[in-house]
Amino acid sequence: MNFYSNGKLLLTGEYLVLDGAKSLAIPTKFGQDLVIEKIKEAQIIWGSFTHTGECWFEAVFDLKKLRLVTCTFNSEKDGNGEVIAETLLDILKEAKSLNPNFLASENGFVVKTNLTFPRNWGLGTSSTLINSVASWAKVDAFKLLWNSFKGSGYDIACAQNNTPVFYQIKDKNPKVEQVEFNPSFKENLFFLHLNKKQDSKEGIAKFRESNINFDKEINRISEISDAFLRVKSLKEFESLIIEHEQIISSIIKLKPVKEKLFPDYFGAIKSLGAWGGDFVLVTGNSETPVYFKNKGFETILTYNQMVL
Repeated sequence: MNFYSNGKLLLTGEYLVLDGAKSLAIPTKFGQDLVIEKIKEAQIIWGSFTHTGECWFEAVFDLKKLRLVTCTFNSEKDGNGEVIAETLLDILKEAKSLNPNFLASENGFVVKTNLTFPRNWGLGTSSTLINSVASWAKVDAFKLLWNSFKGSGYDIACAQNNTPVFYQIKDKNPKVEQVEFNPSFKENLFFLHLNKKQDSKEGIAKFRESNINFDKEINRISEISDAFLRVKSLKEFESLIIEHEQIISSIIKLKPVKEKLFPDYFGAIKSLGAWGGDFVLVTGNSETPVYFKNKGFETILTYNQMVL
């Protein structure tokens, strides 16, 4: 069995998507697959591989009791094997609780995940895994996400769709609408990686602390999402980006990334998802990659390189 899930970027609605803002999300050309083979042993032998084919995480689980037997984790940085293994186990247990027939076999499985993007890019290592496990278990991926993690679910919508989508939470249910986002000025759009991965949980917690009614802001962000599809000129698009950044900045009390890191840059810059890391959307021209590389930011992709 083989399942593949797309990576994700949230163009509009970060944070406010949690409270019902209509948000524009785009699946990426990068993603992760999940390959499953049956074996005789009553075990799940798990291996997670990077985009370069290196195994960064391995674990063995007892199939009958669904518990960890051993694990190894190869990384110079954050996290440890036990934490990752327990998180993975929680996902598998939750999938089984949604479908008791899942993993109810005498024989076990060798499971491999293969990323097609560097792990620190923040394009959805977890969401692509959850969506593919949900497909394997024949359960609702949104339920699996919400029962095992926090989050809006826009990343699951991207994992499942090959076109941009409007994503909205209505009455605690996900509403996904395929849309066409194909700006005439896409050669002026770039995705810049900020050289660090941002944990969205921290940003969400900060947003939740505010406890203020943001109905007015939610309505305006929803309008901006609609406007993204209709916009005809780069200048108009940039003014929408600037307004969006100001709205979110006023809510989460953080400076927009342009003001903080690139005040002298000639184009517009917009955070995507959790502020402070991962990719940002940049408007510019042929000089744009040169500007950012001179500042020490090597990873910059064109719109066509990134968007599915």
